[in-house]
Amino acid sequence: MHSPADRSATPSSPSPANGAQPAPSAPAKLQDLEIKDAQLIFDSAWNELEAEVGRHNLRFPKEFILLGGAPGSGKGTNTQFILNARGLTCEPIVISALLDSPEAKRIKDAGAMVGDREVVSLLLRRLLNPVYRDGVILDGFPRTKVQVECLKLLVSRMQALRVEFHRTPLGIHFRQPTIHIMVLFVDEKTSIERQLSRGREIKAHNDEVRRSGTGELLEERTTDYDEGLARRRYRVFKEQTWEALQSLKEVYHYHFINAQGSITEVEHNILKELQYQSSLELDPRTHDRLRLLPLANQIIVHARQELVKRLDSYELEHTTLFEKVVTLIEKKIMPIVIRHAISGVASFNSEDSVFDDPLALAMLIDVYSERGYHAVVDLHRIEIPEKVDLTTGVITCRVKKVYRIQIRFQGSEIRRGHT
Repeated sequence: MHSPADRSATPSSPSPANGAQPAPSAPAKLQDLEIKDAQLIFDSAWNELEAEVGRHNLRFPKEFILLGGAPGSGKGTNTQFILNARGLTCEPIVISALLDSPEAKRIKDAGAMVGDREVVSLLLRRLLNPVYRDGVILDGFPRTKVQVECLKLLVSRMQALRVEFHRTPLGIHFRQPTIHIMVLFVDEKTSIERQLSRGREIKAHNDEVRRSGTGELLEERTTDYDEGLARRRYRVFKEQTWEALQSLKEVYHYHFINAQGSITEVEHNILKELQYQSSLELDPRTHDRLRLLPLANQIIVHARQELVKRLDSYELEHTTLFEKVVTLIEKKIMPIVIRHAISGVASFNSEDSVFDDPLALAMLIDVYSERGYHAVVDLHRIEIPEKVDLTTGVITCRVKKVYRIQIRFQGSEIRRGHT
């Protein structure tokens, strides 16, 4: 390839007679070639799948958690925790497990990676399994720039299907996709140490299985026994996978986890990163429907100050009613609450007319809130027969109001001996 200076010194070719500019002699940019390759690979896999299962059955997961990480970063260790954090019950899709052909195994044993075409084709087919409908963890995808482009194409096709099937009976199967990129990262020294340590542990385990004849043999990776291959595997990650994942940082939800700490520290970081955010996960139309309702953390900011203000207003502006409510609480309700101090739940029925005033019910709830309880009031209307018209058979009833009050609080923790 010529540098700009080289090109300027090279005699120019004669222009075509029609005045069109000649095609540039320099090869296309690598990125353009990668995008073109990705388009060809993806279109081939997608078209083959659509022809086989039908367009209406191209139903992919609602949520993708793309779990990447350096060798030894703890992807396997933390996968179940991530599944629990997201409420998923399906096993993760481990890309390396999809590629179990002898040729793919030889490539992996050398510390390199398999081809993009095989990865994309197998992955799309597996994603259609109904067990992944709500969400899936992808362990080891994407790893290359071509796979990154294929991921973008998949999301684009999913969004197009969502638009196509919107307002049809099949619409619920084509939901707004949510993409999380989660990267567990450790430095080169830690990665190599963990790979070799894993190799020693697996070897000791397998030796014992072979000696005793009990237990199951674990997979032995060549890279876990050779420091040079372990180092190469890490550098392949840094040069290819790390760069590929970083390119998605501005496109999807990106979570960087420092995985060099303890398991507890890493789990804490994972939970913090995966906190539910409705604006990111709900369909935009659903979120727009709900956005006028305040979030819980918004209404509690000044809740204490507002409670104090209301209680003072009761005392200053509604003194008589407030006194009646507090007296009723003290004399009739609290004795029952105290008797239920162990369970932390007390119920009380009242027909007191003081509660016919809605403000009295508000006072009761606020008084208990100020004292550290949680009060709930439920009004039951009971029809009591009073008389019967013998001529018409019509029964006249009066309505009896019963206020059912439930008080909850932290009960007593009493140790009970075991029999």
